[in-house]
Order: sequence, then C-alpha cells, then structure tokens
Amino acid sequence: MLQTLCRTGGAVLKHSQRTVPTLPVLWATQAQQRWASSLPMNTVVLFVPQQESWVVERMGRFHRILDPGLNFLIPILDKIRYVQSLKEIVIDVPEQSAVSLDNVTLQIDGVLYLRILDPFKASYGVEDPEYAVTQLAQTTMRSELGKLTLDKVFRERETLNTNIVHSINQASDAWGIRCLRYEIKDIHVPPRVKESMQMQVEAERKKRATVLESEGHKEAAINVAEGRKQAQILASEGQKAEQINNAAGEANAVLAKAEAKAKAIRLLSEALAEQNGNAAASLSVAEQYVSAFSKLAKESNTILLPSNSGDISGMVTQAMAIYGSLAKQSAKKIECVTPVTPEWAMEKSEDPAPPAQ
Repeated sequence: MLQTLCRTGGAVLKHSQRTVPTLPVLWATQAQQRWASSLPMNTVVLFVPQQESWVVERMGRFHRILDPGLNFLIPILDKIRYVQSLKEIVIDVPEQSAVSLDNVTLQIDGVLYLRILDPFKASYGVEDPEYAVTQLAQTTMRSELGKLTLDKVFRERETLNTNIVHSINQASDAWGIRCLRYEIKDIHVPPRVKESMQMQVEAERKKRATVLESEGHKEAAINVAEGRKQAQILASEGQKAEQINNAAGEANAVLAKAEAKAKAIRLLSEALAEQNGNAAASLSVAEQYVSAFSKLAKESNTILLPSNSGDISGMVTQAMAIYGSLAKQSAKKIECVTPVTPEWAMEKSEDPAPPAQ
C-alpha cells in the first residue's frame, strides 16, 4: 500500500513539474523585487529543501510547518499556504529624500540585511513582511536623519546605521523578522550645498595652511632669537675668559720682569761691590750713552741735545758723580738703621768670664 502511494505521489509530482514551472518566478512589490519559489502542490509526498519552511493549513486553519526533508500530507485537507526562506535576505532600499537638522535635503539609499526567525509570525503577523520592513527602514532613516546635521551625517555614518537597525528590530519582532545590518550606500547632496561644502573645505584648508605657516614663522623667529642669545652668552663668556687669561698672563709677565730686574740689580750690586766696580759702571754708562745717541733722529725730526754732546768723557764723569752721591746717601741710611752698642756694654763684654768651680 505504501509503495503504491509513493509511486502515485511520484507520478503526480512529475506531472506537476511538467505543468507547473519549477523555475523561480519574479515576485514584485512597490519597494523591491526579489526571486521566490512558487507554492508547491500537495502531492502527498513532499521533499522540503534545506533552509526553507513550508506553512501547511488544514481546512483553512494553520496546521504545522514542514521541516526540511521527507514529509507527508493528506490530499484535499492539507494545503501549503506559505513558503518562507530562512536564508539571509538582501533588500535594496529605494532612494528617498530626507531633511537634516539644519534643513538640508538629502537623497539617501541603502541596503537592508534581514532574516526570518519565525515562519509562523512572518506568515500571519503581516501581509507582506519584506515590504513592511522596507517601508519601516525608510521611515526610520528619515527620522534618524532629522536628528543630525549635515556634517554629523557624514561623520556618524556607523552610528546612524546602528540606530536604524535598533529601531527596525523593535517593530519587526512581532513579524518574526530580525534585521541584521543596514548600510547606507550613497548620500546625494544638492549641487549648491555641495559647492558650499567644497568652498568650506577649501577655506578650512587655507586656514590650516595659514596657521601652520604662522606657527612655522613663530618657531623660526624663536629659534633665531634663542640662537642669538646663546651666541651672545657664549661670546661674553669667551671674552671674559680671554680677559682673565690676558690679566693672568700680564700679571705673570710683570712678576717675571720684576724678578728678572731684581736679580739683575742684585747681580749689579754684587759686581759694583767687587774691585774695579766703578770702572765697569763707567764703561756701562758710556755704552748706554753711545747707544742713545745712535737712536737720535730716527723717530722724530726734533732733537734736543746737551751743550756738550761731543764730550763723552765729561758725560761719563757726570754720571759717575751722580752714582757716587747716590751711593753715599744709601750708606748713610744703612748706618742710621744699624744699632750702636753702648760703651758700658762693650766694657762689660770685655771682662773675663769667671773661673768655673
């Protein structure tokens, strides 16, 4: 009996495949056009494809939902009323106009991604679920755009998509449909607004360029001033070190000259204290006199000569006389400084020492 029913069902199924086209038919709505399978006929034995749900009515009332695979129905009583696809459905949201918060009219279209979670609600909750979701997406988009200005529409595009998905899911739960994603494809701005936006962008870029250029000049001036300051400080420190070194060098030179002169005077005094020292002094004075006369009239045309410039011996004698008078004065000063021993002390010092006991 079962084999007979299966053969009869297969024959009827083949006949229905010949008479009823199995290719997808075009199912159009005002919002979108998508491909959907035609309603299959009750052939007692049915094979439900994967990711599809067939809603069966018995005598005009919901009976059950056929699972993928082999299913049996009662002819005449059971009827397949709806076929729902459980795959993710992509719907193009038509372009529509919306007014932003700053009264700019925008032309926006998008793409809606949804999936049927409950075939029963999708079949009996709303007449056309996809059309209803599309219209809801359009109205929600206009509502969300009215809360944002034109600049924020471009900056907060992701936030806008999230808000639209949240609003759609709140209303589509009763329909057994879940909105997965919503993406804005294109945003068309009026030509005049686009020109003003372009001018604004150019002005903003010029402003940034001017600010950056002024900051560059400012930093350059600061660097130049700082460099000059450092240069002056280093120059003053160098000049200070140079002056200190010059002063130290001059002091050392003066000390060296003084020591050399003192040593020369000491040696000269020792030489004069020896025998024939006066003769040596006379010879030195004569040599200096002759050397001084040799330098006359080399640096200036005006010359002052003594009356007896030709009498060298007289000049030497006069110089030695001056030296002699200076030597006598120094000897007298030395005698005044030397202490004089009294006579009673000299007499006491001449007494013999007492004999030792």
